[in-house]
Amino acid sequence: MASLMWFRRDLRLTDNPAWATATNHGPVTACFVLDPRLWTTAGPHRGPQLIAHLRALDRDLRIHGGRLLILEGDPVEVLPRAAGGYDAVFANRDVTPYALRRDRAIDGGVDVSWHDGSYVVPPGKVTTQAGDPYQVFTPFYRRWLEVDWPQWPPETAPAAVGSNPGSALPESAPPLMEGGEDAARRRLETFAGVVDGYPHLRDRPDLDQTSRLSADLKFGTLGPRTIIEALGTGTQGRDAFVRQLAWREFYAQILLARPDMARRALRPEYDRIEWENDESQFLAWTEGRTGYPIVDAGMRQLAAEGWMHNRVRMITASFLVKDLLVDWRRGERFFRHLLVDGDIPQNAGNWQWVAGTGADAAPYFRVFNPVTQSRKFDPDGDYIRRYVPELAGVAAPAIHTPWDAPGLELAAAGVTLGETYPLPVVDHAEARLRTLAAYEAARS
Repeated sequence: MASLMWFRRDLRLTDNPAWATATNHGPVTACFVLDPRLWTTAGPHRGPQLIAHLRALDRDLRIHGGRLLILEGDPVEVLPRAAGGYDAVFANRDVTPYALRRDRAIDGGVDVSWHDGSYVVPPGKVTTQAGDPYQVFTPFYRRWLEVDWPQWPPETAPAAVGSNPGSALPESAPPLMEGGEDAARRRLETFAGVVDGYPHLRDRPDLDQTSRLSADLKFGTLGPRTIIEALGTGTQGRDAFVRQLAWREFYAQILLARPDMARRALRPEYDRIEWENDESQFLAWTEGRTGYPIVDAGMRQLAAEGWMHNRVRMITASFLVKDLLVDWRRGERFFRHLLVDGDIPQNAGNWQWVAGTGADAAPYFRVFNPVTQSRKFDPDGDYIRRYVPELAGVAAPAIHTPWDAPGLELAAAGVTLGETYPLPVVDHAEARLRTLAAYEAARS
């Protein structure tokens, strides 16, 4: 009774319901389908990270005497052909629109045993009393904590694992982080040592005390239940972090109900906003040369590393939407292309939160002041210096507003505004008023 396990965004062998069930079924072949549509849109950082995780999964399978079978092509065509030699196929569900279309098409020709391995509670299982998806986080969170969480999967059985490696994986650039489940667990252990300070330190990009586990959740090298079991909720910091995991589940259940979440405002009146969409300003934002140091630091970190500190993600997103009046969808797509943890429900959900267009979003009139945010969360300017080296010689507080700094101080630091570092592309106070007017017009 041989079976086929189709790995997708669950690249681990523990706390993996589909894999555990497959190994209890009998001999199993582990496969991954390298889908050209997903591979070509993976971006410069997510692609290498995926390859690193696949290589690590293959090493883990070798311990069990097998290999990871790599198949190439459209899964709708490839998987039915591969499944012909097996009496069962196992996989974990996904909630992205593409995944749902793909999986429905595969269901037409392959009898797949579907499981839930990406979320603590399967999206769609936590609903209001009327059976609808929650639109506000806090009641969702309370209900999420109250429902019976699914039982852990059965113990993985010592099943024989197929040894055909299939196609060779593409060569790629070095990944942002070490690949595989063991490396992900080490990252979790590192974060466990600082998580108690999470409420106080998570907003400080200069200190970089966030978990960095978002990419592991994206690729499934760690399951969310594994993280919660390891950290618990026994301190304020641990409880606050579990709450962040619940936000991930909140956005997943919204995407399942609203597959157009990355294309349409969840509050439809905001699809009437008349965006400026100034191309030169959008380009300046993407390249980290807006003249606002905290914004530029974040965008340069994103380009170089495929990652950005969460507080800075909010600052840079707010700047694009609320200062430059550029459509949030353009920023969402740009982020998703570059982020190593780029994931539709989280990325689209958070962009709509910042834009004020989504579920439980920040009010439209809340506009982040990039200077205030910079002074508060990077007080000494260390984060700015790390990613905007041309300002490295400028002391705080001038580093947050170099356009207001004395000329002699800038000269001593080797800074010439408009030459070595740009002048601000907009005046924040004026931009804020323009944005509020555009939102108010859309609402009326």
